[in-house]
Amino acid sequence: MHNFEELLIWKRSKSLCISIYKISTIFPKEEVYGLTNQMRRCAVSIPSNIAEGCGRNTSKQLIQFLNIANGSLSELKT
Repeated sequence: MHNFEELLIWKRSKSLCISIYKISTIFPKEEVYGLTNQMRRCAVSIPSNIAEGCGRNTSKQLIQFLNIANGSLSELKT
């Protein structure tokens, strides 16, 4: 197991998540259940999957969750 709170990538992804939440507050109200919701879910998925992967027992599981986090980042970029 790894202490995810010490990882720079987790800290940066958490900051990104907070930024997305702040930025998305100025989106049009009609986007609350569309773009806003989707972006927020992607953003929170990134540090969450890093943390979950670090809590798993094997490196293979950690890599799997890091890949999921990377996928969420790609979705957010889109």
